[in-house]
Amino acid sequence: MAGELWWKAGIVYQVYPRSFQDTDGDGVGDLKGIVARLDYLAWLGVDALWLSPVCRSPMADYGYDVSDYRDIDPLFGTLADFDALVAEAHRRRLRVIMDFVPNHTSQEHPWFREARASRHNPKRDWYIWRDPAPDGGPPNNWISNFGGPAWTLDPATGQYYYHAFLREQPDLNWRNPAVRAAMLDVLRFWLDRGVDGFRVDVIWHLMKDEHFRDNPVNPDYVAGEPEINSLVQLHSADQPEVMHVIAEMRAVLEDYDARVLIGEIYLPLERLVAYYGVDLSGAHLPFNFQLLQTPWHAAAVAALVAEYEAALPEGGWPNWVLGNHDRPRIAARVGDAQARVAAVLLLTLRGTPTLYYGDEIGLGAVPIPPERVRDPWEHNEPGLGRDPERTPMQWAPGPHAGFSTVEPWLPLDPQAQTRNVEVLRDDPTSILTLHRRLIALRREHPALSVGAYRAVSVAGDVLVYERRHGDEVVRVALNFGHEACFTDVPAESAWEVLLSSAGGRRGEGPQDGHFALAGDEALVLIRRAPAADA
Repeated sequence: MAGELWWKAGIVYQVYPRSFQDTDGDGVGDLKGIVARLDYLAWLGVDALWLSPVCRSPMADYGYDVSDYRDIDPLFGTLADFDALVAEAHRRRLRVIMDFVPNHTSQEHPWFREARASRHNPKRDWYIWRDPAPDGGPPNNWISNFGGPAWTLDPATGQYYYHAFLREQPDLNWRNPAVRAAMLDVLRFWLDRGVDGFRVDVIWHLMKDEHFRDNPVNPDYVAGEPEINSLVQLHSADQPEVMHVIAEMRAVLEDYDARVLIGEIYLPLERLVAYYGVDLSGAHLPFNFQLLQTPWHAAAVAALVAEYEAALPEGGWPNWVLGNHDRPRIAARVGDAQARVAAVLLLTLRGTPTLYYGDEIGLGAVPIPPERVRDPWEHNEPGLGRDPERTPMQWAPGPHAGFSTVEPWLPLDPQAQTRNVEVLRDDPTSILTLHRRLIALRREHPALSVGAYRAVSVAGDVLVYERRHGDEVVRVALNFGHEACFTDVPAESAWEVLLSSAGGRRGEGPQDGHFALAGDEALVLIRRAPAADA
């Protein structure tokens, strides 16, 4: 759909640049590699690619520690390479969404180098500094999202600086108008280069309690969970003032044609939907990650969809995510068979879907030997690392699965010789073919891309819902179980199969008023006409 609605009807595809395609033989993906694979994205049928961070960075957290917001890291290429990527994507009618990391910089950013030079430096208040507690320890009990204290003492100036993540990632002070102005200018810099929108990293962290009060202890914390969960993040994130900051970002995008603002937000639904802003002046799409943590059962998913739909503000457009660079892949969570059902769910629910690279070929959790671990979180809190979902895309059989000419920065899936694009793209029963057909159905049927949602039933392992647009009615039946069963359809209408997650069956009609569902099968049905007119 053209114009301002492209991000409503479209599909976003997340590219983790380090792992997409290497063209310079260093084992790490780059911008030229993404350009080389744009024809694949066009063939798959997605509408936009979202790039995880590519700005200049010392890579303490693999690009989420930015040292220059207006340049590309040499690991990935140059500004000219980025401009070529945008131009080539647009030539194929693909939009480009950039990762924007505004909560914190690298400690090597010139701003922070100035800030730590002295207490009186003009940039000092660009970051968050506090005197030690009376005992000389950290100013409060806040914990880093990667474990350990969120405060690091700067011996030269005798104050602590705050970092919600690594100590190499000092948080900016978004209460400072100069910081806000500088960061909004960063948005304009990339918008002027043709970027179609931004995914804003940890957007709910931007404002902190101005009194820096201790966070309360979480009474529901269970040992073995990430340490950050041991406290309720009442004062260190999700402050009311953040809505004004997001509205300022949104206002910048409104000066450009048809751009989208997406916010990364890990919060309960009632808080998540607040980020649409008053009168929808906030993020166009506050990322909805609820499927990443909801139990994989028909009743639980049905309840989640109902709760989300009910919580949306009037005019707010929903969105859905099954995986990303921070959470285990869907196939790792639910298995290969149910990953196909999950694909149907993601691509038929109301709202904008985000597809994580590699999920379309069924990548799961790739084993990472201890000596190959790269993620700093895994080093801080073993067992919580994100390397298994960041492994290289697998393009073809042969050495290094077509990703590189040398050993990649992270290991490949042991099944890389068969689990790759070249092998799967011509297989009519593959998970890749399933994704491509689902995407094509969304384009062909407005009911699936922009239609209304109506819950139909939950019975045992089967969830059924409909999407409607005008006279078009599409019904989706998902079997979350492993046993065969049936799903009924209204007898007064003529129904037929548009797609089965298992392959085949297109055009098949009901038998005695119902359709058979194999274990781990999902069906997409369409109502062709009232029975009397068929």
